[in-house]
Amino acid sequence: MSQDELLVLIYKKDEKAFTYLYDMYAKSLFSVISVLVKNTEEAEDVLQEVFIKIWKNIESYNESKGRFYTWILNIARNTAIDKLRSKNFNNSQKNLAADNFVNLLEDSNKLVNKVDGIGIQEFIKRLKPKCIQIIDLLFFKGYTQQEAAEELEIPLGTVKTHNRNCINDLRNYLKV
Repeated sequence: MSQDELLVLIYKKDEKAFTYLYDMYAKSLFSVISVLVKNTEEAEDVLQEVFIKIWKNIESYNESKGRFYTWILNIARNTAIDKLRSKNFNNSQKNLAADNFVNLLEDSNKLVNKVDGIGIQEFIKRLKPKCIQIIDLLFFKGYTQQEAAEELEIPLGTVKTHNRNCINDLRNYLKV
């Protein structure tokens, strides 16, 4: 089936057209999405979203502005970028990193990591509550300074200053 024939069927919302569309473009769109979204399951979800967007928004495609393939490729890329920028996706990545960190410290076979974790925790407990909060967000939960500022509802510059001062305090406690 040619692309022009496919477009006619899609405009008519012919159910067979969706299958043809998927068969013709799924592999190439999935490869573009996979480059951006590393998790295979997430990439498959994004691919599904892309085909739904193509199907629902076919009226916005304009041949005079570019090729159909370029149009659907942009939809795929933009949907993948939206996924990466979404708060839920970012939080799921942060939670995964935090869980891995906790499991590492709780592993009874790794005495060095356990002692090191306990030692750091004791030094962190000596810090001011605001420092504990900032270090927790930035280093243990993986927030950016901007995200920490939003979470704590304080200016970005204040987070940067507190972070620098807290790290200096921690260095003094550790005598590094």
